[in-house]
Amino acid sequence: MFLLLCILVLCALYLSSNFIRLLVRQARSPLRRLPGPPSPSFFMGNLGEMHDQENTNLLANWQAKYGPNFTYRGFIGGCRLMTCDPVAVAHILGNAYEYPKPDFVRDSLATMAAGHDGLLTSEGEMHKRQTPAFSYSHLQSLTPIFWEKADQLRDIWLQLPEKPVPTRVCFGYHFNSLSTCNTTNELAQAFSVIFSTARKFRVMTILQVWFPILRDLFRRNNTTMVTATETMRRIGLELVAERQRAVTDELLEKGEKTVDGDKTILGKDILSVLIRSSLTASLPQQMAIPEILSQISTFIAAGHETTSNALSWCLYALVNSPKVQKQLRRELRQLDGARDDQGKLQDAVMRCEYLDWVVREALRLHAPVTSTMRVCMRDEDEIPVDTSSTPSNPTGGYLDRHGIRRHTIRVKKHDIITIPIQAINNSEQIWGADAKVFRPERWANPPSCSNSIPGLYSNILTFLNGNPTNGNRACIGYKFALLEMKIFLYVLLRDLEFTIDPATVIEKRVNVVTRPFVKSEPHLGNQLPLYIRPAPSDSMGPTPQL
Repeated sequence: MFLLLCILVLCALYLSSNFIRLLVRQARSPLRRLPGPPSPSFFMGNLGEMHDQENTNLLANWQAKYGPNFTYRGFIGGCRLMTCDPVAVAHILGNAYEYPKPDFVRDSLATMAAGHDGLLTSEGEMHKRQTPAFSYSHLQSLTPIFWEKADQLRDIWLQLPEKPVPTRVCFGYHFNSLSTCNTTNELAQAFSVIFSTARKFRVMTILQVWFPILRDLFRRNNTTMVTATETMRRIGLELVAERQRAVTDELLEKGEKTVDGDKTILGKDILSVLIRSSLTASLPQQMAIPEILSQISTFIAAGHETTSNALSWCLYALVNSPKVQKQLRRELRQLDGARDDQGKLQDAVMRCEYLDWVVREALRLHAPVTSTMRVCMRDEDEIPVDTSSTPSNPTGGYLDRHGIRRHTIRVKKHDIITIPIQAINNSEQIWGADAKVFRPERWANPPSCSNSIPGLYSNILTFLNGNPTNGNRACIGYKFALLEMKIFLYVLLRDLEFTIDPATVIEKRVNVVTRPFVKSEPHLGNQLPLYIRPAPSDSMGPTPQL
């Protein structure tokens, strides 16, 4: 009894000491000098009102009032930096290894991606040596499966292409998610549990961030989550063992120590490439089994969640812009001359200018991941800001809470930073008064100030930064995603017409990625109900027969 009491006392002291350090650190943060919105709650700060920010225009209103650099309040009133300043964003994202994801974000992602060893959650040296193959020649070898799944999706008249990602490309595993007779695939069910509908804002969710012990004590559906995680691990181990045997046999058969992943006739899926690379690498560069398992979950999660939602939001934009949809279909049908040769057709699809504009605009207006969080791990830093003069701000910089003009943002170790990807992509200061309007034609002559956005792709932050200084955490699979989206859009939009009930109001809910919800039916979870029918014929092509 005495021993138990001592353990409880020690645990209480440990928790209280961490809590006290948190309070002291927040009280001493230089971020307190920045302006920002009032906090409606001492315990939860602004987090409650931010939970629905994608539907309330909250960040745009805050930016209009406080400028591109301001603070909002987190747990127990802690100041967190919110920056839409392209210079500050470039500094933070460009120094990725000194501005990693906060531990609580990594823990949350690790729950969904089976550990801390995947590309989404690893940091430092581990992240540096995790280099899956996304060369253009490797992607070319995978595209037949994109076409196969796009054709299958079109042919079986799915109401919503929620899961277009070709998971067979990644790991040689057949989800059969497009099969009308299959509803019991256990890995698909496991991921469905883990990536369930968006969570409501709850005080316990915030408390679990700062007190990890509460995650196990008060986790909803804990047994179901454990079962789903065990299923992922078991199937993952089976896949790794199968691919290891195949790669080893291939190496022995060829009598070589290495096999070019782009030329091999066996195992072109990403898992085989990972294992082949690991087996033939020097010992320090080899990945352990837990790392490879995390990559499986990471790539399925990243592909299943981000690309499928990006495609869904693109279709949503097109049903609300019938003229754009019709113009896109007309442009796609002009490529029919190359349909007898898939290679030529694919090249034509990738070069289609109007399709490229549509994809760019959809990714700008509906980023699958709307924000990213970072934490300063330097002892101190001065984050530079935009110092260019404007009519409203001739001396550049920003005014702090005390009216002092500053040209850097001072931060200390453990200060938390939020970069609102969607708010920057939709900024009226950058894109003009129609920034929130789906208008692909803007890409014919994008505004010059969009060049200030340090994006990896097309002057938008959807795939994060494109100019790393110390560490690169941009989306490693962005070419994969763009190729997949364009192939699917060609197959679907050429032959199908998409519409939506005008009375249907779609809202955005965020749980890692942004999903569509019907406002009047939140209890049904994420959904995007669309009407689909064969597209009408026009002078550019015959009526499709489905």
